[in-house]
Amino acid sequence: MADTQTLERKSTGAETEHFDVLVAGAGISGIGAAYHLKTQTPDKSFVILESQESFGGTWLTHKYPGIRSDSDLYTFGYRFKPWTGQPIAAADKILTYMNEVIDDNDIARHIRYNHKILSASWSSTDKRWTVEAKRSDTGETVRITANFLWMCQGYYDHAKGYTPEWEGMDDFKGQIVHPQTWPEDLDYKGKRVTVIGSGATAATVVPAIAGDCKHVTLLQRSPTYFIPGRNENELADELRKLEIDDAWIHEIVRRKVLFDQNEFTRRAEEESDAVKEELLAGVREFLGPDFDIDKHFTPKYRPWQQRIAFVPDGDLFQGIASGKASVVTDHIDRFTEKGILLKSGEELEADIVITATGFNLSVLGGIPFTVDSKPVNFADTITYRGMMFTGVPNMVWVFGYFRASWTLRVDLLGDFVCHLLKHMDEKGVRQVEAALRPQDKDMDILPWIDTGNFNPNYLMRSIDLMPKRGSNPEWQHNQDYWAEKDVIPAIDLDAPEFKYS
Repeated sequence: MADTQTLERKSTGAETEHFDVLVAGAGISGIGAAYHLKTQTPDKSFVILESQESFGGTWLTHKYPGIRSDSDLYTFGYRFKPWTGQPIAAADKILTYMNEVIDDNDIARHIRYNHKILSASWSSTDKRWTVEAKRSDTGETVRITANFLWMCQGYYDHAKGYTPEWEGMDDFKGQIVHPQTWPEDLDYKGKRVTVIGSGATAATVVPAIAGDCKHVTLLQRSPTYFIPGRNENELADELRKLEIDDAWIHEIVRRKVLFDQNEFTRRAEEESDAVKEELLAGVREFLGPDFDIDKHFTPKYRPWQQRIAFVPDGDLFQGIASGKASVVTDHIDRFTEKGILLKSGEELEADIVITATGFNLSVLGGIPFTVDSKPVNFADTITYRGMMFTGVPNMVWVFGYFRASWTLRVDLLGDFVCHLLKHMDEKGVRQVEAALRPQDKDMDILPWIDTGNFNPNYLMRSIDLMPKRGSNPEWQHNQDYWAEKDVIPAIDLDAPEFKYS
């Protein structure tokens, strides 16, 4: 029988709670983890520590206008919870969906909000983690021990987004805003706004504010691929007309979307020129034959080397076509009092500059980890399938997919962790660690991910901080969901790469 929740009294007089599993984060990964624990290991006690004041993670952190998913909710939604809305959904709809999962499965009582984890220490003697956290609402420091850590806090710093340091920023007389810390009182009505960036955030903000601004300019250093299309799923709509059960619709549409995505990913690699022309043709339909597509919307890399955002109803391109928005592709020389001076010599005058320039990568939430009093540098570890790390016992990190919905891996790893916990109980062991095998001795040690295959700027900036991967398949972070959906459920937990004690 697994340990049940207990209270321990330390010599300092402070109470230490104990749980079988501690889940870090109440975002899309943490709530998914809780569901799997509740349904697959109901005898396990668990707690979720969330640094923010509520659940939602990304969808709570970001409050900029128009925030929405950039992948469809039939695959971004959980496999166990039917999605019934539009494929691309706004943050409030996603939060409502997550709240229903919490309510339906009695998860709320397991969540501790305003708990920022300060440290995590493993003891091989005690076979448990000790986690210290600070409550932002009371200032109190709390201590919790757990047999297992399930790290679901995401992979970026929620406190501060990434903004490059451009010369002259202090000279600018207007406001500089990062979407991740969008001020609630920001008044952009009737103002000249420049949005720096070319990814999904920029493509969301521009059409969301264009109708209220005097003018909004999308300033990008280089173009990005987009998929414009109608925000609907014809198959789902047709099945609803036939009054098919929502759970059936969710599963059928989910499988069709995944099939189409797999085919698109294959073609992006094997028929990249054809896919490139198809993507550009979709943009050209909105902007017309005379618009300079080559300059502004033709990337130098092949499709899927960076994430491709879906643009519902082509709203970004509609804004540009209407004249409410414009796009400039150039490099920034410096900021001026009035705006931004470009390398071409053009000056973009602006009242507000929005830096949709990405985020700061955060490895395991930036939490200091120790194993038997020795600090852990994750850059010195080797990852087991992008979820466990050599030398770090009883811990799994949820890191989702770049080319498919993040949540697909949440569900896969939910099954894996619960299977692993039950397997440990069956074996009568309390510790598990991913360890290199004799046949791994001479394998190549490589960066976290193949940067020739996928190389977004946020990852390239901090890849030296990430765990390493090995050339043998067990030690790689595979971004291929269509392979992992078969490989992960078939993992042999008695294979030599798992070391138990």
